[in-house]
Amino acid sequence: MPARILVTQHIPDEGLALLRGARDASLEINPTPGAIWTPEELRARVPDHDYLLCLLTDQIDAALLEAGAHGSPPLRLVANMAVGYNNIDLEAARRLGILVTNTPGVLTDATADLTFALLLAVARRIPEADRFTRAGRFHGWQPLLLLGTELSDKTLGIVGMGRIGRAVARRAQGFGMRILYTARHALPAEEERALNASFASLEDVLPRADFLSLHVPYNPQTHHLLNAETLERMKPEAYLINTARGPIVDEAALVAALQAGRLRGAALDVFEDEPRIHPALLQMEQVVLAPHIGSATYETRARMATTAAANILAHLRGETPPNLVP
Repeated sequence: MPARILVTQHIPDEGLALLRGARDASLEINPTPGAIWTPEELRARVPDHDYLLCLLTDQIDAALLEAGAHGSPPLRLVANMAVGYNNIDLEAARRLGILVTNTPGVLTDATADLTFALLLAVARRIPEADRFTRAGRFHGWQPLLLLGTELSDKTLGIVGMGRIGRAVARRAQGFGMRILYTARHALPAEEERALNASFASLEDVLPRADFLSLHVPYNPQTHHLLNAETLERMKPEAYLINTARGPIVDEAALVAALQAGRLRGAALDVFEDEPRIHPALLQMEQVVLAPHIGSATYETRARMATTAAANILAHLRGETPPNLVP
């Protein structure tokens, strides 16, 4: 009997073409472009599928995995089309013998590019200037109009120095920025020199960073890593940039800090309770908001889709998938 593959949302054609070309496999795709199944809808569809290709917006909880494990055939592998996998109950998956894969290494440059785009946008007040101009308020050059902040000779604090953090550091070099970073382990001295980067504790980075950019995975240890206490340690002239995961930042505490002038601004691509955004953030001119588009380039999304599909096809061939989550 052909292996059955369930895809929770429409993904780039490159990934679907790989799955459609697989021998001894049938493909079922969410029929409504842009629709996200509710947990209950997804749980009802998972049984009797061998493979599930999901996205970070899909909650793959213990109840869903239990339903899949007891299907006929049972669910064998969950291929997450994302680097992070905090949307999946890994403990339940391990207990039920269901493999989990992700798509690491394919969205590094796209996310680093967006990080720097947001950093520049908030520093130079670009969205605010765009709104100002479109509203017909521009009546000629003025010496004090929409003054922003230069990047040259500023300190960029990077929290998490994995692939994306290092890519952001490389981009910062072109702007003459100093890099101060915190991570579980320091980089080799040679790499630090190449990046003009210095290792420090989070407690040391916070008061020294002119810009603080988050690049850690989301887990219980990083939940609300930026909270009322840690935000209080930052410079009042500093900017916060988050392209990692929303719950790393306590959104209510961030709003309070911005309203009190304890931070100059923030640029966010991710939110604590997506797609909901704290209403106060929507009203703040010093905040730049993007709808979780860190990996949203044609090239990267195609690579993510093909990587997720390749993980499934490897297992289908009896091989170990290349991107197993431990």
